[in-house]
This record gives sequence, structure tokens and C-alpha cells, in this order.
Amino acid sequence: MHNETLVASTHVERSPAESQSLPPLSDGVTLVVTQAFGPGGDNLVGFSDVRFNGYPAITVLVRTPEGREGLVHLSPIHGDTRRQGFTDIAPGTRCTLSCPATRRPLERLGAVDDGSGAVYHALYLTPRLSSGHAIAISDIWGHFNSRLVDDEAVISFWSQEH
Repeated sequence: MHNETLVASTHVERSPAESQSLPPLSDGVTLVVTQAFGPGGDNLVGFSDVRFNGYPAITVLVRTPEGREGLVHLSPIHGDTRRQGFTDIAPGTRCTLSCPATRRPLERLGAVDDGSGAVYHALYLTPRLSSGHAIAISDIWGHFNSRLVDDEAVISFWSQEH
């Protein structure tokens, strides 16, 4: 695992409201993404001032089929579904996901294999922009089926099993 990209924390201070909205921690470990790069190499962590539990958000430009668009700030904490910004989108809407710095679409990784019709798009964990080191995020609003991949291994599967 790349320590410069992911932080494994054994302690996260949470307010009562945050404790209810966050997933249970596995053996007291939390994965936090500290850098995520768009297709042009721009770091999208800390792109805005939005923070979750003190950690800078991952920002993505989201466009709906009717042409509405805005910045969505995603929690960098693995398994945390909180988001801020342009969130007035109906669940099930297929969105176009782009880099907020360049407006280039996020690169397609492939179909999600759960029958939803969702497609994974890449936020890269290193400046090398390798799909073997990426966050795979779904293009369907409200489809919380993202994955962390590092060294070709699905970290999100490991974190669910440990």
C-alpha cells in the first residue's frame, strides 16, 4: 500500500452525528485517501475547503443528463457516504464525472458487476495515473459501490473482511 496516498488510522474523533453517519470501523482501522488524481494529473483532494472529520474532501465535477452541473465534495474516508455541494440529484441518475480543474471526463474503468448498469470511473491514487492504483467510483447517483484498488488488489474488499 502507498503510505503517501492512504492513511490507516486507529483512532478518529467523531461527533455524535458523525458517529451515526460513518460505517463501523474494522478492528479500529480507518482508510483515508489523502491524494486522488484526475485524468490530467490534478490532485482533487483539497481542491476545495470542504473537510470531513478534519480530512480534505475529494472534489469531482458532476453533470446530470439535463445539463445541470456542479462540484461534489466526497468524504475521503473509505465507506463514508457523506458528500456536500451539488447534491440535488435524484437517486439512480447516471451522471457524467469530470475533473473540476480541467473538465476532462474521468476515465472509464468498466462496468460494475452488480446488475445496476453502473460504470466505474477512475480517480488515480498516484500521479502515474495507473488503473492498478485507483479509486473506482460509480456514475450512478446514490449507488455507493466504490472500490479502492492498490497494487492491483481491491483494498475495499480487504477492509470489509478484516
